[in-house]
Amino acid sequence: MQAPDFWSDQNAARQKSEEHNNLKSIVDFWDGLQKEIEELFEIASQAEKGAKTGAVSGSDLDFLENAYKALEKKYLDARIQAFFSGKYDDHSAILSVHAGAGGSDAQDWAEMLLRMYTRFAERKNFKTEILEISRGAEAGIKSAVMEIRGPNAYGYLKSEAGVHRLVRLSEFNPAHTRETSFALVEVLPILHQEEELKLNPQDLKIETSTASGHGGQSVNTTYSAVRITHIPTGIKVSIQNERSQHQNREKAMEILHAKLLALEEIRKQKEKQEIRGEFHSPEWGNQIRSYVLHPYKMVKDHRSGFETSDPENVLNGNLDDFIENYLENRI
Repeated sequence: MQAPDFWSDQNAARQKSEEHNNLKSIVDFWDGLQKEIEELFEIASQAEKGAKTGAVSGSDLDFLENAYKALEKKYLDARIQAFFSGKYDDHSAILSVHAGAGGSDAQDWAEMLLRMYTRFAERKNFKTEILEISRGAEAGIKSAVMEIRGPNAYGYLKSEAGVHRLVRLSEFNPAHTRETSFALVEVLPILHQEEELKLNPQDLKIETSTASGHGGQSVNTTYSAVRITHIPTGIKVSIQNERSQHQNREKAMEILHAKLLALEEIRKQKEKQEIRGEFHSPEWGNQIRSYVLHPYKMVKDHRSGFETSDPENVLNGNLDDFIENYLENRI
């Protein structure tokens, strides 16, 4: 980073700076925790000497106990870092939410999930940006694509990929009957430049159109919206935002690279599972997690078996217990 030509390649420099900041935050945390432990150990040693002479008060012991609990909590909160051993776990992430069948109920559920992940990112001090969003006619969203940048963002969120099921009293029919809604969550790593696949330009169909929605006077008059189709696989990526066509194209290509890499990883994993006779086709009904708001309250992850009776807390972005249990069960 001290090289004179470091910023000559803006993208590579940004990625290297992000990697440096991620590693520095990890080192700084554990260095800081070690210093706090040493300080607490010194205080405890002095208290032990004082106890022999009767010079330790109840408040001193309360302080030590509270300090110990605070250190333990810091350690347990950071313990999840030990599970980030995947190839792309330290990368930032692109998260997509898609409403399933069920009309307004499913679209409202998709928006609830998007809000949940936004709040989770805020709690982790991750930066978020909505790259694409399609609103429902009555409520909620049909789909949305969000960029989440921060240390280990993909490592945290990869466990969220799959079908999420909601059971509640519907707000969108007069009888307020109990309804079940589904939404699909996709999570992809944001690849570094050197990790991106080499694509044949002839395999890409690139279309531009006028962007719709808010974003200034020119948003509906300039051809800033971009859709890229990878012809061999049929994968399509559309991006429109308050951006230039060039910026939208860069984001669309970034997502396309990640989708193609994920497709290749799935193909390799499927081959391994078929060889072992373990492959099961992923179906829409194979939800990874259920959120029940009526007639009782529960959120249960069907992979790890972890559950809680406080869905409001989970929907407010408190996902750490679910993520940690999922990662620990995969080891």
